[in-house]
Amino acid sequence: MNKGNSMLRITLALLLAGSATAALAQPQPPAAPAAQAPSRLFTGSDLFALEQASDPQISPDGTRIAYVRRSGDVMQDRMRQTIWLVDVKTGAQEPLAAGTGSYFSPRWSADGRRLAYVATGEGGAPQLYVRWMASGETARITGLPDSPQAIAWSPDGSRIAYTMRVPGTPTTLGSAPPKPEGAKWAEPLEVIDRVTYRADGGGYLKPGNDHIFIVSADGGGPRQITSGAFDDFGPLSWSRDGRSIVFAANRRADWERELNDSDIYSVDIASGTLTKLTSRYGPDASPAVSPDGQRIAYLGFDDKYTSYAVTQLYVMDRDGGNVRPLTAALDREIETVAWAKDGRSLYVSYDDHAKKKVARITLDGRLTVVADDLAGGGLDRPYTGGSFSVSDGGTIAYTSSDPTRPADVYVGGRRLTRLNDTLMAGKAMARVEPLAVTAKDGRKIDAWIVLPPGHVAGRRVPTILEIHGGPHTAYAPVFATDYQLYAAAGYAVVYANPRGSTSYGAEFANLIDKNYPSEDYDDLIAAVDAAIATGVADPDNLFVTGGSGGGVLTSWIVGKTDRFKAAATQKPVINWISEALTMDASGFTSRYWFRKQPWEDPMSYWARSPLSLVGNVKTPTLVVVGSEDYRTPVSESEQYYAALQIRGVPTALVKVTGASHGGFTARPSQSAAKASAILAWFDRYRTDRK
Repeated sequence: MNKGNSMLRITLALLLAGSATAALAQPQPPAAPAAQAPSRLFTGSDLFALEQASDPQISPDGTRIAYVRRSGDVMQDRMRQTIWLVDVKTGAQEPLAAGTGSYFSPRWSADGRRLAYVATGEGGAPQLYVRWMASGETARITGLPDSPQAIAWSPDGSRIAYTMRVPGTPTTLGSAPPKPEGAKWAEPLEVIDRVTYRADGGGYLKPGNDHIFIVSADGGGPRQITSGAFDDFGPLSWSRDGRSIVFAANRRADWERELNDSDIYSVDIASGTLTKLTSRYGPDASPAVSPDGQRIAYLGFDDKYTSYAVTQLYVMDRDGGNVRPLTAALDREIETVAWAKDGRSLYVSYDDHAKKKVARITLDGRLTVVADDLAGGGLDRPYTGGSFSVSDGGTIAYTSSDPTRPADVYVGGRRLTRLNDTLMAGKAMARVEPLAVTAKDGRKIDAWIVLPPGHVAGRRVPTILEIHGGPHTAYAPVFATDYQLYAAAGYAVVYANPRGSTSYGAEFANLIDKNYPSEDYDDLIAAVDAAIATGVADPDNLFVTGGSGGGVLTSWIVGKTDRFKAAATQKPVINWISEALTMDASGFTSRYWFRKQPWEDPMSYWARSPLSLVGNVKTPTLVVVGSEDYRTPVSESEQYYAALQIRGVPTALVKVTGASHGGFTARPSQSAAKASAILAWFDRYRTDRK
């Protein structure tokens, strides 16, 4: 060992000794915490990591599926939409339209060589694009001021039809005095003279109507085909010779007061001449021309002012004659219709006992179920949903999910995409089990219970009754972010399809016709009792929440019973009179849910308003609403909050800033924050932690 190295060792030893002495002599900052392992529980941050498949469009030859992939964007606080292509045989995927902006509505040309879709850049108006599949080249076809909707290829692939808003002229009354040059004055008066003057999610409506346009599939100037002070609806269906387009519209002179009386029309593209093909009272919509051009299928029902009616599938001759229903014996609401390539049958989707199915129906009404596990749609709550398309050879592409993950793309029961497998592999997700419930009158009620991750059999836990909206909708055993967040916080969740729910036929849905809320309350309480009987629900720690129609029932429940420790009523109707006169579709409530107008029979409205029971409420009740809700307007929630405050019932009002009724949880941060606020409210009053 040389002298230099020896001296180095001595110097290092002295330095280390001095450091040790100094460490003992001086106070030290706290040690840095060890890096935390990622939570295995589902958290609000996980909402940004979720992906969901929707709108799967299978190519005519059945080899590829273009679908919309919704992904969380944490920097923009939204769910971005992109279009991906998946190979049916191998499941291999590739992005088809996935740049900056949003991409949606993929539609194949009849020969499968091109794909049309709608795309918008950041801040730009949505435009129509076409992609040539062989070359991968894409061209923008339109330069529109507003979004094209209901895009449909002509049979020969030469043109694309769509609907778009055509601006109108604002109504004026009088005028302001002359404005001096350079003066800064207030905005002009806004004159409203329409019956329906605002729409949830769209705000106050600007003058104008939706009409049909066509544009060359190679680009160029579009041409408007329909006109008038009426709205024309998609979907659009071309005649086989490409000379006309079949669509639905309500073109009554009093259409603003008769919202539910649309008919099927045909418009001649060359002349613009309209031919009315249906005439019964009720909504006829979603026409589809048969492959041979000889028949038209469509959906509708006879409107008898019941709160629920079963939408049926009809077929008529091309000229509107020989109308016949094909699903009268099914007693289920038909939602989507598509012709089989041979024209001898049709494919339809419908909900049946909380499951969405696809069936093939022959022209003599024989039905064969070909898929029974469709799911997909909203993420926050477990509504029935899902969509499908059919290839020329009869291969069906659809979306499906289970309680632990959002929707993927399926073909023939085979799962093609696995959008959330990596994320979910690191998460302990709540499981969902069926719950046997018998109503007071002996009816069987479909219900489920969500168990917290790691739940031990026999251990009672705080339990949330969560109620669906509508009320004419249905829940299913599928994925829901709210439920996973509630369960991750240690709560069980009970949910059910009480009377009034869809997917069980007209008689079950109309048990609450002109009588809502009523015995649906008893069905929900029976579900809670069943959860207690299983040994899971803690009878001393029960909580209740629900949105829209579920908000109505939440407010009704706390006016009827004190057994819940706390409640959170979300976007409720509190006063049926004020709701009927301020909702976005004025005239609907008073026609379909009551027998008379509010001024003709105010006490019938009051008797079914949760506000009438507020004098009974002792339950601490949180009130939650979107600040731009025009379906159950903000004033409904504010009335209830004020009444609870006046009575001294513990309450708070939470507004989801900028959110509409339908877009209540559209932004991931707000969806997570809303669930967190409800949990924080419930945590205040649960007793198992004290």
